[in-house]
Amino acid sequence: MKIWFDLSNSPHINMFYDLIRDLEKDGHTVIITSRPLANTVELLDQRGLKHTIVGEHYGKDFLKKIFGYPIRVMQLRNFLKTQKPDLAVSQSSFHSPVVAKLLGIPSIYTNDNEHAMGNKPAFYCATKILIPENLPVGRVAKAGISAKKVIQYPGVKEGIYLWSKGEAIQEQRKNNPATEINIYIRPEPQTAQYYKGKENFLDDTIIALQDKYRITVLPRDENQSKHYKQDKFKATNVPDKPMGFDFIAANCSIFIGAGGSMTRELAILGIPTISVYQDDLLEVDIFLIAKGLMLHEPSLTPEKVDTYIKSLQNAAPSLELMNKGKAAYTLFKKEILKFEKK
Repeated sequence: MKIWFDLSNSPHINMFYDLIRDLEKDGHTVIITSRPLANTVELLDQRGLKHTIVGEHYGKDFLKKIFGYPIRVMQLRNFLKTQKPDLAVSQSSFHSPVVAKLLGIPSIYTNDNEHAMGNKPAFYCATKILIPENLPVGRVAKAGISAKKVIQYPGVKEGIYLWSKGEAIQEQRKNNPATEINIYIRPEPQTAQYYKGKENFLDDTIIALQDKYRITVLPRDENQSKHYKQDKFKATNVPDKPMGFDFIAANCSIFIGAGGSMTRELAILGIPTISVYQDDLLEVDIFLIAKGLMLHEPSLTPEKVDTYIKSLQNAAPSLELMNKGKAAYTLFKKEILKFEKK
């Protein structure tokens, strides 16, 4: 079977890497398309995944997004007409199910962000929709979308690809010096359509803490990289290239995330995590906070960070979510293989 994955944002790479390699090992052909958003292209190259860049990202401007959407849909359609895939698979690629519909092929679409506007055409065009168990089907099956094509998978999205590495990362973390505090910070998704919160709101906190702790800011794009390389952040580390997730997880004392998958990834692994997300929380974030896997401090101050560090305790990875992640991985692969022609 020839399977097309549209990996259009950096979190998609972690999510599908093992599944892609697994499918290739089983003899299936995988086609990967990408676009230059966040660290997507660099991470794909780092992981050795062959891909074709199709289209561009149109930034935060709403009108540019609206007009840019059909342009990339047609660019993908034109590219894939010659590739002749049998199935499209994607996570929050609003283009993929629409392109699949135009090509006359089935599609599997998954998303755990119920606030994303692009879900509407994606949900409508998708053949199968996979959502986490904590997101009610009723939030998806509306506006004419059949509940029959919606499947809830066990646990949360991040468990699908973290189940195989949680305990290994925790074993590595045992060697970290207790006196060395490494704080990793992922800023807000400034160009995301769904994000309506403040920008650069962590600046004062970073400046106040950078001489006390080892702070690494993980920028989402070149603009954020330039911002955090200003002289006022001279004691803060800003890597020139995307850092490997396993390295971050193994060395991170505290993770501070302003939204996105990475915040949930670190929380699930048992790493002390603070979400500073400024907008309405997703159902999955509310779920993780309720389970005590991460804190939510939208008005984070240096004093709050200091207090948190004094009570710092490294937890074990959530075995419940790891086990559910393994089951969800199996479910994803099973749903893909259902479309294999006999």
